Amino acid sequence: MQISTHTTLRCRLALASLALLLSPAASQGHHAFSSEFDADRPFRVQGTVVKVEWINPHAWVHVDVPQDDGSVVPWMMEGGTPNSLLRAGLTRSLLQVGAEVIVRGYQSKDPDCLPKCRGSGRDIMFADGRRLFMGSSGTGAPRDGADPREGGDAETLPEN
Repeated sequence: MQISTHTTLRCRLALASLALLLSPAASQGHHAFSSEFDADRPFRVQGTVVKVEWINPHAWVHVDVPQDDGSVVPWMMEGGTPNSLLRAGLTRSLLQVGAEVIVRGYQSKDPDCLPKCRGSGRDIMFADGRRLFMGSSGTGAPRDGADPREGGDAETLPEN
């Protein structure tokens, strides 16, 4: 018995469609700011960059924040997409492991900070005083003045 080329093509198309439907692509989807972060919990952390993840849909900046008692609290701050960070001037050569930074943003709704504190970074300031927007506009994050394109009230974030 011989199977026609048309039947083989239809079977392949059906299998490919089924594979797409069953793939976990939805787990990589974009989320609204308010689903994960709390606009009423602004933060300001100062520390040393220990890791940068240039991944989609959001880059992550990991910072160790020294405490008065000598301990260190690890933070991970979500930024915009790698492409949006590059367009804002936040490049790999600027954001390197060992850089001293101050990050302002909004803490996650998970208050425990286990294993790390997490937040949505809005802007990042470097030792030379340069401040760059690192957030995700248009996701429901507060209009806080951190993104020069959106306006808003810069007073809602803690100052330097």
